Amino acid sequence: MPFVLYHRCICLAICFSMLSEYHILCLFFYLPLRWRHKCKKNAIFAHKLYKKNMGLFSFFSKEKKETLDKGLEKTKIGFFDKIARAVAGRDKVDDEVLDNLEEVLVTSDVGVDTTLRIIERIEERVARDKYVGTSELNKILRDEIAQLLTENNTEDTEGFSIPDGKRPYVIMVVGVNGVGKTTTIGKLAYQFKQAGLNVLLGAADTFRAAAVEQIVIWGERVGVPVVKQQMGSDPASVAFDTLQSAIASDADVVLIDTAGRLHNKKGLMDELSKIKRVMQKLMPDAPHDVMLVLDGSTGQNAYEQAKQFTAATEVTSMAVTKLDGTAKGGVVIGISDQFKIPVRYIGLGERMEDLQPFNRVEFVDSLFK
Repeated sequence: MPFVLYHRCICLAICFSMLSEYHILCLFFYLPLRWRHKCKKNAIFAHKLYKKNMGLFSFFSKEKKETLDKGLEKTKIGFFDKIARAVAGRDKVDDEVLDNLEEVLVTSDVGVDTTLRIIERIEERVARDKYVGTSELNKILRDEIAQLLTENNTEDTEGFSIPDGKRPYVIMVVGVNGVGKTTTIGKLAYQFKQAGLNVLLGAADTFRAAAVEQIVIWGERVGVPVVKQQMGSDPASVAFDTLQSAIASDADVVLIDTAGRLHNKKGLMDELSKIKRVMQKLMPDAPHDVMLVLDGSTGQNAYEQAKQFTAATEVTSMAVTKLDGTAKGGVVIGISDQFKIPVRYIGLGERMEDLQPFNRVEFVDSLFK
């Protein structure tokens, strides 16, 4: 094979399969000695360039899949135990089985509205097929949930890339205190930095005690700078300084923490609106993403928080955290369906890598595995 053609094949393999440098080197064994040095240098360069431009999230690795399986284990066990009881002693799916299934979905925090949609779909399938055995129920349920998530998320978060003309890319993170908002920001900062991006954090939650200190600790831990002011400072002022610094330092991504207060919805709305207006003086389309962080372990309370925040501001994405410590993973299905806002990330553990891009296909596969 001509050298140029072979070289291009290796580079394509790297870009589409995300081979490790070890696997790249394995390919060189089959090259003539005089070609190896040049091909190694250029192929590894292409691999690193691809990582920098496309981010760390461009494929679903075996390790991520194992983390997802483990993180959803409690949800899976609780869910299928309930289904087994719902169909006990039944050979076919009938009205009683569907009534029991409806109760299973509601008690698994899928949500009433979403549950009714799923049940209606299964009823239509039973009516069409005339006879559906209970042994087929898991597969049917899996198919319907997968289809529901497909309809409600325009695309999976397979890879983070900055759109043209939106650098620095500004993500304003919102959510009530205690949901893992600051931790999510820290983990995102780590993953963006690992992807080769220049990241800047803004500590605009100036009301909660120790909030600024926590974001500073995360900045030091991850190795990214943090823009801050004194406790009690105007959050909009912090956001303005952060974006101004990001522009001056040629940052790629800006993550801005905000106060999580729901006791006064008008106050929250006014504060978030002011932050947006102030940033738009520097960058007219900022923020590019308003990410709502929800605690998946709170079940139905997560729905209420989502309602409050979507009423107070325009939420464009969601991150659902703490799924590894709960059997309430069904909340991801219901929130995605009811609010029609993409769930971009899910939290499955304490490690930096345990904040994963939400992949609906892999999520459903792990739930029904």
